[in-house]
Amino acid sequence: MSTPEQEVEYRQHRFSPPPGATEIFLVRHGESAPAKGDDPFDLVDGQADPDLAPEGRDHAERVGRRLADERIAALYVTTLRRTSQTAAPLAAKLGLTPEVEADLREIHLGDWENGLFRRYTHEGHPIVERLWREQRWDVIPGAETMESFGGRIKAAVGRLAAANPDRRIAVFTHGGVIGEVFAQASAAGNRFAFLGADNGSISHLVVSGDDWMVRRFNDTSHLQSPFG
Repeated sequence: MSTPEQEVEYRQHRFSPPPGATEIFLVRHGESAPAKGDDPFDLVDGQADPDLAPEGRDHAERVGRRLADERIAALYVTTLRRTSQTAAPLAAKLGLTPEVEADLREIHLGDWENGLFRRYTHEGHPIVERLWREQRWDVIPGAETMESFGGRIKAAVGRLAAANPDRRIAVFTHGGVIGEVFAQASAAGNRFAFLGADNGSISHLVVSGDDWMVRRFNDTSHLQSPFG
């Protein structure tokens, strides 16, 4: 007696990275120390280099716990110490030594380095209004040009992907950098569309050749923060 053929089912596709692709977890450093007019930050190549605040060290511990079981093969930090301090708990858990990728350092704010950007944003400086209106960092006197910033970010991501095929890596970097990466990945007309990743947040990019695929942005579930 014949039996009816089993009906073929076609389930929804679940994403998997293409062969040779690199998964990059971009972690914004934990909250850094507040700027104080009478106690300027140390500078590295003209850029402010504050330590993590106590809240930032808590962010770092939470990031370490969140990513400890995610098959991370390599860690990268920038030349600014708040990234290496944020990476330290995960590095200890994985037994990995972070490598420095200098070109993923924060946008250089020119005359507004050393806490002045925070101050002028708080005070409502007219150039801050222009910055948001025009979506350009380089309206700030002496700031790095958008072309220079975007070019070095694109080149750095390409280098990391080329060095890590079929691997997952974690990159501890900065809010402006994450915003630029995701603006480029999404071809957003608004250059600042992804500006504002929270301290200690994790964003996820898949790079396959010239294709940059967004998987998640500003994941803060490990920080136990309510929607703001």
